[in-house]
Amino acid sequence: MNTLTVDVRLAAIEDAEAIAEVHHAAWKGAYCGIIPHRALTSMINRRGRDWWASAIRRSATILVIEVGGELAGYATVGRNRARELKQEGEIYELYLRPEYQGIGLGTRLFDAARDRLNRHGLKGLVVWVLEDNDNAVAFYQGAGGRDVAEGVEVFDHKAIRKLAFVWR
Repeated sequence: MNTLTVDVRLAAIEDAEAIAEVHHAAWKGAYCGIIPHRALTSMINRRGRDWWASAIRRSATILVIEVGGELAGYATVGRNRARELKQEGEIYELYLRPEYQGIGLGTRLFDAARDRLNRHGLKGLVVWVLEDNDNAVAFYQGAGGRDVAEGVEVFDHKAIRKLAFVWR
């Protein structure tokens, strides 16, 4: 019988290529049909291996989740950027390869990201989600998030509503 390990850890420079691959697959899966094609393609293409390596070198807090040694997802976290919300921590991104979605890995990565923010003394948490991203909205509602604010992101002249989910 083989044992499959699942580990969450901080990203290292050697993870940059795999994170770029997760980013590409996850963003295509999450935003195709929501964000206009040209804008989505441009955003994905900007964040290749070199972009991620630079982010890791700059000490961005990037967590990765591995399943059996394969990178299955990532999360980026830090201080809340929305001054109007009192929560101190923010999960900027949390994405999994499509084949790893729906089996509890997102929850595991979310919990690790929350824990990381708490250990850095950041009280409360906010996550912004595009309103039309039904899977993400359902995920954060299921994780106990309260929808407390709205905003707008503009992609190629198309305004898309976003929602802020918060936790204490």
